[in-house]
Amino acid sequence: MADGGRRAFIGSFTAAGGPGIVTAAVAPDSGALTVLSTLNAVPDPSYLVLSPDGRMLYAVSETAEGAVAAFRVTGDGPEPAGRRVRVDGSGPTHLTLFAGHVLTANYGSGSVSAVPVRPDGSLAPVSGVFRHSGSGPHPQRQQGPHAHQVQPDPSGRWAVGVDLGTDSIRVCTLADGVLAPYRETALRPGSGPRHLAFHPDGAYAYVLNELRPTLVVCRWDAVGAALGPLAEVPVLPGAPAGDAYPSGVAVSPDGRFVWTATRGEDVLSVFAVEGRGRVLVLVATVPCGGRWPRAITESDGVLYVANERSGDVTWFALDPDTGVPRRAGSVPVAAASCVVTGRPGA
Repeated sequence: MADGGRRAFIGSFTAAGGPGIVTAAVAPDSGALTVLSTLNAVPDPSYLVLSPDGRMLYAVSETAEGAVAAFRVTGDGPEPAGRRVRVDGSGPTHLTLFAGHVLTANYGSGSVSAVPVRPDGSLAPVSGVFRHSGSGPHPQRQQGPHAHQVQPDPSGRWAVGVDLGTDSIRVCTLADGVLAPYRETALRPGSGPRHLAFHPDGAYAYVLNELRPTLVVCRWDAVGAALGPLAEVPVLPGAPAGDAYPSGVAVSPDGRFVWTATRGEDVLSVFAVEGRGRVLVLVATVPCGGRWPRAITESDGVLYVANERSGDVTWFALDPDTGVPRRAGSVPVAAASCVVTGRPGA
């Protein structure tokens, strides 16, 4: 890597014409993206995660058979590190690094899988699968469990899974490669939770619902792994004309703002955080810069939006006083699905 700078890694749906994994340089002053390379090495790499040291990139393969793949980040793009590993689940939509494993949330099969990470960063065969159970009242979307996201809590002790199909948040432990359920929190029936983001102080979490355009403010107790819903706030200033399909949620590093994306309305919503994280106030909505914003990422005062149906990644400068995004530019990426940023390791 010639400039030693930050990189953005963009996932896309190859089945819809996406190029696979796109690597882009990030301008240090503006956050603007310049595409450097593409890599079509795994089908439908819809979600990515970069290792903390920047040396490895991991991608789900959101297919019926479901897999995860590892890549070494060298030069101006990632290179495959071993074969992709089946997760024993279908349609993985999200992944995270936790306790020496890659965890995947498998939407189709309603499960979370644990895949051990070898010392060299490559992946061993799946070590455990935790299969969710239950359903919800939506006749098409909630006939069974649909795990949509999994991530560590801020303490690093717990794996927190979000299930759209059962209207619940499940907290698990991981020991000897086996996931075990510890606590489950029920949310409002029919809400369809999709993604969760923690406040940086670790005391609150914000759950974005897909089937209802709302955001649930929850208190988080890391000692007992207890998630307590406090309030549910709309992500739109008025009732949508049809299904809204909220998609992504992000919290500013200083905890002052929360942003959400809503695909059916093609907008970003801005919330001011009050009460040390307990209260969210909707202050603005702005166009997302494209169509069908599938995921959003905040990085160094810039908000990146993966617009799936318009086939682009748009970036926004964030007003430091109000949190309101201002469109600054975009790059074309067909069927874009997510953006992660970081500084690759040496």
